[in-house]
Amino acid sequence: MTPFLNPREDQNRRLLRAKDAIDRDYACPLDVPALARIALMSPTHFTRSFRTTFGETPHQYLRRRRIERAMALLRTPSATVTDVAAKVGFESLGTFSRTFRAVTGRSPSEYRASARPLSVPVCFVKAWTRPSRFG
Repeated sequence: MTPFLNPREDQNRRLLRAKDAIDRDYACPLDVPALARIALMSPTHFTRSFRTTFGETPHQYLRRRRIERAMALLRTPSATVTDVAAKVGFESLGTFSRTFRAVTGRSPSEYRASARPLSVPVCFVKAWTRPSRFG
């Protein structure tokens, strides 16, 4: 622990390191024990603290990150749905399609058919199209 941080700030910094690892390596196989090691916590304490701090479990956050990236990739017609699923870290097309529908309410193909490329900065597209667990 850094001597200038109180314990809560230290924990938040460690949680942010794990969250940054999810953001950076979302397409790689990630599990709670590996993320907990990054945050220097036990897996149970990490999951509980992550949920308290960010409002969702590490798994839910990873799933949402992958779907956000998939939504961006599906806007380009050159990539197949199978390619998109693999690029964002899903090993099974069925799991990808089921997860995509659970998060967005549409299948990847339905999303692709209704989505059109936007001529605005990517950061705005991501903010506007970000799936929300609040409906």
